[in-house]
Amino acid sequence: MNIERFLFICETSRCSNKRYFQQKATQMKFNGTQDYVATEDLKIAVNAAVTLERPLLVKGEPGTGKTELAKQVANSLGLQLYEWNIKSTTKAQQGLYEYDAVSRLRDSQLGDKKVEEVKNYIKKGKLWQAFESDEKVVLLIDEVDKADIEFPNDLLQELDKMAFHVYETGENVTAKKRPVVIITSNNEKELPDAFLRRCFFHYIRFPDQETLEKIVRVHYPNIKQNLLSTALAQFFELREQPGLKKKPSTSEALDWLKLLLAEDLSVTDLTKEGKNSLPQLHGALLKNEQDVQLFERLAFMARSQR
Repeated sequence: MNIERFLFICETSRCSNKRYFQQKATQMKFNGTQDYVATEDLKIAVNAAVTLERPLLVKGEPGTGKTELAKQVANSLGLQLYEWNIKSTTKAQQGLYEYDAVSRLRDSQLGDKKVEEVKNYIKKGKLWQAFESDEKVVLLIDEVDKADIEFPNDLLQELDKMAFHVYETGENVTAKKRPVVIITSNNEKELPDAFLRRCFFHYIRFPDQETLEKIVRVHYPNIKQNLLSTALAQFFELREQPGLKKKPSTSEALDWLKLLLAEDLSVTDLTKEGKNSLPQLHGALLKNEQDVQLFERLAFMARSQR
């Protein structure tokens, strides 16, 4: 092969790859939805993971919209969502399948003919369901850090190769269409390096006041601007208070505003106690007695200085 022919083939290959990724980016592009305010860096992360066909690992404080992101990505791209909620007792095998040997033994003792077919005793997990779908789907593995430390490692090969072996039947299950995998973590424990290497990572920062205002507008479009501005100013003052054990999240801010609207409270109602006092309906924001006592002490000190 001469050098001109070799260069022509290389250039053709580069153009072909470029067109392939351009087509993928055009066909499946997440731009947020009318029900979900996505920042620009979050949209870039989702689209990068889709293009690279790697799991998107999303970390952030509880209540910052990690789980909701997967639902909105599925909605935006027109894909079905498979949701696997992880608990402390969850094992990786459950995501693939579970073999009910006890039921099979019981049925064999009763003379049930279905024991002849082992498939009757295999329950498909969320990964298997997503893999066998004829259409591309979104697979959410929610709160992966709740499980045992070995849980992510036990899924390395399955998420990497998008395939696994069923020992009881001898069959190999391979994804018909590689799913969009979104994995969430509340950062309660460190994840293994080998697992992290296979993911595209994004940390959802707590929204600033402008972004949070946009989020509130999605849920409560008719809220008055002066009430919203005053409430959010109080919220951020509370959240940034030194010594706070648990900072209120986005979802707690939304719950609080819902209560303010339900009680028809005004700006005057919110500000009449002054700075460093407990906010109206503070039970929606402060979730432990230490934080309530902190603001009670601040309020007492503020009153004594008047």
